[in-house]
Amino acid sequence: MAALLPRSEPVAASASSRFLVLCGVLAVVPGMIHVFLPDGGAGVIAGIDLSRDAARTVSMFAWAGATQIAWGGMMLAIGLFHRALVPLALVLLLLEKTLHALSFWVLKPGDHHPPESYAVLVAVPVIALFLALALRRRG
Repeated sequence: MAALLPRSEPVAASASSRFLVLCGVLAVVPGMIHVFLPDGGAGVIAGIDLSRDAARTVSMFAWAGATQIAWGGMMLAIGLFHRALVPLALVLLLLEKTLHALSFWVLKPGDHHPPESYAVLVAVPVIALFLALALRRRG
């Protein structure tokens, strides 16, 4: 395991690294729901009508969940073991959530808004704040 996750130069834990660990957990848990819940959370959580093309919708949720689990694992590893990469991870997370917000509300708005569509509106400025804190510590 040491070859896969070598420790970087010691960097003190900061609020930003702890926040990234929290983000990792908040990615892995829904990812597991999307992969392992029978409907992937599409019906019971997101409230999507699965009466038409349920298999495709559930498959797309499982695909997204697999990505969430992998990305969440990466955030956990960076926040715990490779703290020098926290600003980079936060930039990528900010990009991801900004694109989610744009897709939900501007580029591809729909008449149904799952919980994530509202969560990203809160997440974007919070991530930006922790990114600014991480960059300030470096300067």
